[in-house]
Amino acid sequence: MGQLYYANATAPVEMNDRLLAHVKVVATTKLRRQESFTLNLRGADGRETLWIHSSIPLRFVFSSAEPESLNPVFLQSLAESASSTAGLTVDLDDEVPAAQQQPRRRAA
Repeated sequence: MGQLYYANATAPVEMNDRLLAHVKVVATTKLRRQESFTLNLRGADGRETLWIHSSIPLRFVFSSAEPESLNPVFLQSLAESASSTAGLTVDLDDEVPAAQQQPRRRAA
């Protein structure tokens, strides 16, 4: 399980490494552009909304040393959600779909 530490909270938000990797890419891209957004987290314990801003500390901790492969379609849907007025909504219990592999082209 990966962990997302927000601001000065001592208890992290836990989610699987694969989902955390996708959230990390979206969050860091938005913050690099100086764009703030809400991160809405849903799970078995209810829901929570975080205001993500570049002045608020954010730390991503992964349980695996190996980087996760990213699903470009899922990543794009998260990015579009983060740019909406509703903000980025993540269900902590969801599994990230595997990326569709493009068929290899044979050299002519």
